[in-house]
Amino acid sequence: MKETVTDSGGQPTAGSGRQRQVMIVLPGLILAMVLAMLDNMIVGTAMPRIVGELGGLNHLSWVVTAYVLGTTISTPIWGKLGDLYGRKMVFLASIVIFMVGSALCGMAGSAILGGPENGMMQLILFRALQGLGAGGLIVNALALIGDLVPPRERGHYQGMMSAVMTVAMIAGPLIGGFITDSLDWRWAFYVNLPLGAVALVLLSVTLKLPPAPAASRRIDWLGAALLSVGITALVLVTTWGGTEYDWGSPQILGLLALAVVTLAIFVPVERRAAEPIMPLGLFRNRNFTLITLIGFLLGFSMFGAINFLPLFQQLVQGNSATESGLLLLPMMASAMLVSLFVGRAVTKTGKYKIYPVIGGVGMALGTFLLSLQRVDTSNWTTAIYIAVLGFGMGFLMQMTMLIAQNSVEQKDLGVASSASTFFRSIGGSVGVSVFGALFNSRLADGIVERLGPSAANLASGGERLDPATVRTLPPEVRTGFLASLADALSNVFVWAILFTVIIPILAMFIVEIPLRSSFDSPSSPDKPGDGPAPSTAEASLPGEAAEGSNGTPVNAGDLGDEVKTART
Repeated sequence: MKETVTDSGGQPTAGSGRQRQVMIVLPGLILAMVLAMLDNMIVGTAMPRIVGELGGLNHLSWVVTAYVLGTTISTPIWGKLGDLYGRKMVFLASIVIFMVGSALCGMAGSAILGGPENGMMQLILFRALQGLGAGGLIVNALALIGDLVPPRERGHYQGMMSAVMTVAMIAGPLIGGFITDSLDWRWAFYVNLPLGAVALVLLSVTLKLPPAPAASRRIDWLGAALLSVGITALVLVTTWGGTEYDWGSPQILGLLALAVVTLAIFVPVERRAAEPIMPLGLFRNRNFTLITLIGFLLGFSMFGAINFLPLFQQLVQGNSATESGLLLLPMMASAMLVSLFVGRAVTKTGKYKIYPVIGGVGMALGTFLLSLQRVDTSNWTTAIYIAVLGFGMGFLMQMTMLIAQNSVEQKDLGVASSASTFFRSIGGSVGVSVFGALFNSRLADGIVERLGPSAANLASGGERLDPATVRTLPPEVRTGFLASLADALSNVFVWAILFTVIIPILAMFIVEIPLRSSFDSPSSPDKPGDGPAPSTAEASLPGEAAEGSNGTPVNAGDLGDEVKTART
């Protein structure tokens, strides 16, 4: 039976009403996500100007760390709040928090807040607040797509959102450079205010959802606190380890112990909680567990390895910072085009298992090619290699979210979305740290081997060398340093291969449960007591009542004044 959507008059629209409703809401969702994606990249470009005015160079890394911590900690909390209290209210609240944080960041060190004396500390605190809002923007935008359309149709819209996110990653440094050169650095934050206001108005007017289910709304504050402390400690370990402090230092070991203890306590607390912030029962579902691990490895390999590409392009190939940003275009364009293709293909066929397998193979091939780079590797060759990497990323980025959402009941949609985003973020943080340690060790060994022990100081100072400074080095020193640098970067991608090859292996064990064309609860391949898989190609005809998972009739859920579709 073909899925039929009805309008308020009971006439079938064959899905056109739902599509129209989603397309009305989509600009506001995309704009909100773009805010979170653009911000970090715009601010990164403006940081030299910020430090020049506010001082506090020794606290520079905290401006980024505070935002990352705020985003990472709040992601699972925002997802659960959306499930409990309704996605619209929670999403609008996250936009408001993000805008307030942006306004305060722009005011940091101004005369209103006491001048530049404490400006850097103010900026760090306000960036943490901004990050808290950003966590809600990302996870709830993806979960809202899950609220508006059933899994079978999500691929198309999530592909569009992935493509826009990719464009935002490209545009961020360019916009940041323009703002820094043409306007005051404070506009790197103030630019969020008109954009956020537009998103707020659009979504307030266009987003219409059914009321949140009348379930237990007791917030798991203890679980949220334990998770926040544990993840904060883990992120600080991965951020500070090998840079601010030695890996064996009391600070790093103490943070690691704190992370292990709090997360160990978190597990039994969640098992007893009435409304756990991250229901551990979800991980009994094979597909959910597998796709979460794949998301972690995707973040680990993608963010960990890509973090070093600009270093190769600027120091070894001699490109400027702006040029190195533009040279990432082949990767971003490849990922964007593949995301759009995969989204349409999944919506048309309902099949998805093959895509994470292809994506994992593509990423493994891309990292292998990047491991072949040497001092004489041209920009064109690097462009081809990273385009292959982007090809693999495009098959994976939206699939991790789609499969995670298809593996859970509709009431846990926010938790599933936040878990997928959360573990990918944690994977990226751990990957940057691990690959950074491997890079520094190999660079130091290579410099000593090529230039002798007297040149060992180049290894510790290499991360602060820009292309202009490298060109001033004596020819023999420059040659040895660049060869060591290229070798160290190649070593990073060799290690990345070992992690990316695990992705297609895990993906092969995913059970392809057909994507639902309604909002019925899924069946689990590992839990036969959950009942049979729901129909994947049928929804209620006008006047019919869909049957819920408990066998009782349920009416069509309202997606707005005009759109009605089957929903439990």
